[in-house]
Amino acid sequence: MPRAILSTFLIFLSVIAVASSQTPTPKPLPKEPLEKYDNPPPLFPAVATSPGLISQFGPYTSYQVNVNASGNNIVGDAANEPSICVDPTNRNKMSIGWRQFDSVSSNFRQAGFAHTTNGGRTWISAGVLQRNVFRSDPVLNSDSAGRFFYLSLLQTFFDDLWRSLNAGQSWAYIAPASGGDKEWFTIDNTNSTGHGFQYQFWSDGANYGGRQFTRSTNGGLTWMNPIDIPNSPAFGTLDVDSNGNLFIGGVELEGGQVWCVRSTNAKNGAVVPNFDQSTAVDLGGKIVAGQLINPQGLAGQIFLAVDRSGTSTNNNIYMLASVQPAGFTSGTDVMFVRSTNGGQTFSAPRRINDDPVNHVKWHWFGALSVAPSGQIDAVWLDTRNAANNINSQLFYSYSLDGGNTWSLNVAISNSFNPYLGYPNQDKLGDYITIVSDNAGANVAYAATFNGEEDIYYVRISRNAWNLITTADFNGNGKPDYALYNVSTQGTAIWYLNNNVYVSAAYGPTLPSGWQFVATGDFNRDGKPDYVLYKTSTRQTAIWYLNNNVYRGGAYGPTLPAGWILTSTGDFNGDNKPDYVLYNAGTHQTAIWYLNNNVYIGGGFGPTLPNGWALVGVADFDRDGHPDYVLFHASSGYTAIAYLSGLTLVGADWGPNLPSGWVLVATADFNGDGKPDYVLYNAATRQTAIWYLNNNVYVNSAYGPTLR
Repeated sequence: MPRAILSTFLIFLSVIAVASSQTPTPKPLPKEPLEKYDNPPPLFPAVATSPGLISQFGPYTSYQVNVNASGNNIVGDAANEPSICVDPTNRNKMSIGWRQFDSVSSNFRQAGFAHTTNGGRTWISAGVLQRNVFRSDPVLNSDSAGRFFYLSLLQTFFDDLWRSLNAGQSWAYIAPASGGDKEWFTIDNTNSTGHGFQYQFWSDGANYGGRQFTRSTNGGLTWMNPIDIPNSPAFGTLDVDSNGNLFIGGVELEGGQVWCVRSTNAKNGAVVPNFDQSTAVDLGGKIVAGQLINPQGLAGQIFLAVDRSGTSTNNNIYMLASVQPAGFTSGTDVMFVRSTNGGQTFSAPRRINDDPVNHVKWHWFGALSVAPSGQIDAVWLDTRNAANNINSQLFYSYSLDGGNTWSLNVAISNSFNPYLGYPNQDKLGDYITIVSDNAGANVAYAATFNGEEDIYYVRISRNAWNLITTADFNGNGKPDYALYNVSTQGTAIWYLNNNVYVSAAYGPTLPSGWQFVATGDFNRDGKPDYVLYKTSTRQTAIWYLNNNVYRGGAYGPTLPAGWILTSTGDFNGDNKPDYVLYNAGTHQTAIWYLNNNVYIGGGFGPTLPNGWALVGVADFDRDGHPDYVLFHASSGYTAIAYLSGLTLVGADWGPNLPSGWVLVATADFNGDGKPDYVLYNAATRQTAIWYLNNNVYVNSAYGPTLR
């Protein structure tokens, strides 16, 4: 990375994403195919490269997927509509397919793909299925033996099927696969008589006089003559229950009614299937297209998934979608319903996004998956923190009890402007995808972190402890680790002697909706306190602690829209901790001066260059003023921004981190009066301490491994 990036920081260069917030006229669902051949291949495909981007947001790391064979980003191309599949025999092996635009100057698209063998930390792409062949609507899936399948829409609106026997490294053409615009398919991996059968349906049946469904009983080599589906569902997905019964969810384009359709004999290869049940479903709103957030695409599709856990929730049917509430022409919510009786009836719709109801906010591209144990995972893009109601973040929630209750919503990614990097088609695609396992979820989504439409992968660990910050909790003059478990809302203190784990104790458990974000001694009793944040209200709170014991609390100031709390430090020299805020849309920082929990003033700090994250605050040059420590995740670079109060007075490079490690906190671990780096490796959950003299690396040691 050129050092000019750091110099741009010195002159406060910032990139501000601006978008209109005007509400458009409501549009009907498209009756014509969404995918059309309207541009030839670009005359000059993008060839310049830059390092593949890694985007760090708290404990969550998003890795760029649409890279070349060397792992580098292709400058000037675009990619969207990612579909992910995972090898059930080795979950470190995954593949993602997407719509590949070789240049933003053309709408011509192909079938991109990449694979990973190390759990998503690095991705390699061998290119596209067929060079200069128009393809769209990628859908990937895997069977129980670990064979990967890639279903692809052609210019003719027919589909074909490809197979990989090496976890997505290369793909071989199998056969034509019938199909139509926006096809989805599933594979029966149960022990039913339909084991291995592949089921496909699509939204536009123009090639078959409206018929939308087909089946393959021989691994995709041949497909049944397509048949009708009752009520013609569109823009939805399909799944099988533990008995091999097939369920399809979708929306009827005429009128917008959502349906769940069942076939109990599709698993019988000797008969032409019929659909014996069709149930109208209320999702609390309507599927919409052509909206402000995604002008030429959908705001989301309907995801249907079935619980095959063998537990008390076995064969529950779940449906989730981003819908626009009835009576409104702007905004969408992520809504969920379930059936506990084989799709005969469904529950009342439940709103999963937990922010205050606001019909100018978009919770879009909602996607759903169920783990083998029955845990439900949901992800979506969300504008709740954006002042312009456009900039979006990936959000996540899960349910451990069959959808009765849901965890607090957690932001998983940095904010990005979805308007950036459009090819000759103004949309970020029509969907994102998620595949769950018993420990968490694998997500493929499109984002514009580097100013282009790219595909990213993020692993969400459901039950893991995350290192939030460091502080001296037991008063022995040595910093300890402060941990937070998003699954249980629990906190814990790991007491350290330099880099050595000594013991641990649980801290207080947070109430629903609150997150643990920082520490500081706000009541000046010589003991660090917790700083909490509630996404739905943007409220902060201080929890006063005596070591690991809760002693009371008070509300802190409420943050304005678009700002997040990143760190604390004493910037005005009154020996009281202040808030450090960051605005992902403008890259601006701000300091809020506090007296205990009360806001007394503030001002803007320096603006960060694009791609850099503010990781912590510490006095590196020992001038009595706290400084910023910055981290650039995709390159591993670090930098120190020296401050005097709010004013940037200088900057220098810190040490570069090795691949796989991220910078998460700072503290003086070896007692030399100089702050050190705390590093974390997501693959091994190992921590490390890098001892510094100002910005210079001196030596290092491993810290404890997180559980």
